[in-house]
Amino acid sequence: MTENTAVRRQPTQARARARVEKILTAATELIERTGSDQLRMSEIAARAGVPIGSLYQYFPDKASIVRTLAERIMLRVREGLRESLADVESVEDALGRLDNLLEGYYAMFLMEPVTRDIWSGTQSDKDIQDMDIEDSRENARIVAGALKPFVPKKEHARLDTVCFLLMQLTGAAVRLAIAVDRKEGDRLVAEYGRMLRLEYEAFLPDGI
Repeated sequence: MTENTAVRRQPTQARARARVEKILTAATELIERTGSDQLRMSEIAARAGVPIGSLYQYFPDKASIVRTLAERIMLRVREGLRESLADVESVEDALGRLDNLLEGYYAMFLMEPVTRDIWSGTQSDKDIQDMDIEDSRENARIVAGALKPFVPKKEHARLDTVCFLLMQLTGAAVRLAIAVDRKEGDRLVAEYGRMLRLEYEAFLPDGI
C-alpha cells in the first residue's frame, strides 16, 4: 500500500500537495492537543486555513485522515528499519542493531504522544488492521534479509514466517507497554527484547 491511499483526490500540483500537508499538520496538532476521538473536520479545516469543501475533496472523513497519518508512521518506521539494517557485517552486528531498533520503536511512542494516540484510536479500523499486517510483512522481509546471510538456507522459509510473526507481535508488545505505567512498560519491553533475541539466535547453527 502506498502513501496517501486514504486520500480521495490525489494531489498532483505543488499547491495541492502543500494544502494536503497543511491539513495533515493541522490534524496532527489537534490530535496532540485533544486526542483523535475529539477530532472534527470543521476544526481541521479552520486550523489548516482551507475551505471545508477543499478538505472533503482530499479526505472524505476523519477516519481517512487518521489512516493517512498512521500509514506515514508505518513508512517512517520501515525506512528507519531499512536504513538501520543496511550493510550488516556479522551476526553480533545484526542482533545488536535489532535490539536498538526495538528500543527506538518504543522510545518513539513514549516521546510522541500523537503517534501513540493515532495507534490507540485505530485498532478497530479494518483498513488500518490490513495496512498493519502488510506493514509487518514488509518489515519482516527487511529483517529476514539482514539475517539470511548467517542462517542455513534450508531455514530461510521458516525464518521468513517467524520474522513476519515477530514483526506483528512487536507492535502488540509495544502498544501494551505504553498502555501501562512506565516502569512496567520498560520491564515488558526489556523482556520482549530477550524473547526476540532467543528467537533469532535459534536460527544460528552454533549460536553466537
